[in-house]
Amino acid sequence: MSKLAIFSILWWLTGNPITALLFFLFILYLLDRRFTRFFPSATRPLRRNRQILKLKDALKLNPHDTSNKRELARLLIEKKNYKDALPWLSEALTAIPDSAAIQAEKGLCLLKLNRRTEGEQMLLAALEVESLVLYGEPYLRLGEAFAAHDQKKALTYLEKFKDINTSSSEAWYRLGQIYRKLSRSDDARQAFEEAIEIYRILPKYKKRSERTWALHSSIRLALLPLGGSKKRDT
Repeated sequence: MSKLAIFSILWWLTGNPITALLFFLFILYLLDRRFTRFFPSATRPLRRNRQILKLKDALKLNPHDTSNKRELARLLIEKKNYKDALPWLSEALTAIPDSAAIQAEKGLCLLKLNRRTEGEQMLLAALEVESLVLYGEPYLRLGEAFAAHDQKKALTYLEKFKDINTSSSEAWYRLGQIYRKLSRSDDARQAFEEAIEIYRILPKYKKRSERTWALHSSIRLALLPLGGSKKRDT
């Protein structure tokens, strides 16, 4: 049954096109959450905020609980509240100074706060301790952070990431974007195609986090000129 037919039935049942549209969107959302999960969860922000409040209360009772500090920082990072996450990670790092994972998480926050030099130093230090920390994500975030400021450096970091993590559509998309800015159209095309191909063979649970990058790659691929030139840096 086509979407138009479903909408027509809902309109007939409700007698109001606005109400029918709301019902139709709600049904689409339920189907998306059940099968594809392209749209974000409507309840996740509420559950995350409750977890944050519980962790803050727990830390008032036991301010030395490093695991709770890390979990609180992780939730704040998920919320994109990097400024508030940073002091919790600093405290956790004081308790466990040789933790590559905490160093990497702190470095990621610094990058997001546009403190690129500090963030880069922290992430490289974490990679010195553990070369595969966070499955190579520091390289991906360094590539993202430097893409608009130092494309050669960004390219180097992204190349390192894709060598570690072979199942990331995001890495290939970001590589394609840098190649495109460097007028390396053939390389950009190959990168976007690789992002889409990787997405197709990913397991279902992994597709949820990579779907956006596959979609962006498809759009960028369609916008690339046919038979583009291949310009190399010297």
